[in-house]
Amino acid sequence: MNDSRNLPIGVFDSGVGGLTVVRALMERLPLEHLIYYGDTARVPYGVKSRATIENYSAQIVSFLLAQRVKALVIACNTIAAVAGESIRAQAGGMPVIDVIAAGAKAALATSQNSHIAVIATNTTVNSNAYARAIHAQNPAARVQSQACPLLVPLVEEGWLDHDVTRLTVREYLKPILADDADTLVLGCTHYPLLKPLLRSEAPHLTLVDSAATTAASTAQALAAADLLRHDDGQPTRYRYCVSDIPLRFNSIGERFLGRSLGDIETVPLG
Repeated sequence: MNDSRNLPIGVFDSGVGGLTVVRALMERLPLEHLIYYGDTARVPYGVKSRATIENYSAQIVSFLLAQRVKALVIACNTIAAVAGESIRAQAGGMPVIDVIAAGAKAALATSQNSHIAVIATNTTVNSNAYARAIHAQNPAARVQSQACPLLVPLVEEGWLDHDVTRLTVREYLKPILADDADTLVLGCTHYPLLKPLLRSEAPHLTLVDSAATTAASTAQALAAADLLRHDDGQPTRYRYCVSDIPLRFNSIGERFLGRSLGDIETVPLG
């Protein structure tokens, strides 16, 4: 028996958005124990330097490794874009799955004309990480990136089908809809909550949900490493750790997770 199969998966993000990935993992891998870390005291990461993001990420990974996780899931596009390489070095051969690699792979498998649009935060778009990941697999693919900085606060406000959000989405999608992309990557873990609105505004685009594709990639990675947990009759355990519990964290977190968070542990780092 491989005892490592019963260890948890470590999932982490700069804040609360990565809970959409946790939700997808719960649905795809219902037997797996999960421990989530959100650096809510130091969010947002997108305005910080590469060195700071790498330093913060290293602290989170050190914490998760100390909890004896069997795999790491980078549930943050900014961290994946900036610190993915250093995290893999720190993990020392452990499976490391990230939202960008998973999203790029799924987009290429989905697109019929190899013209892929990506919506994301400014930092993720400016990093060019999705384009690099897609072109590494298909240099002929066309990648059209659109920064959507207003969508994160609108999602956190809960305005998922509000007129303001609809008009904002419509404005951001204009350059994409003017071209012939057939696939739209949701390049931020907040954006899966906007899928119904995005489908209504761009019905001809196939949406690639970074949370769902990351969960699928995690399942593949664990199976390849013989690390999938088997049903041993014991309940699945979920832990939620944050560096701070800001006002409205519970209500926002439960909106992302789709269920009650229960007990939340405060674990400051740095």
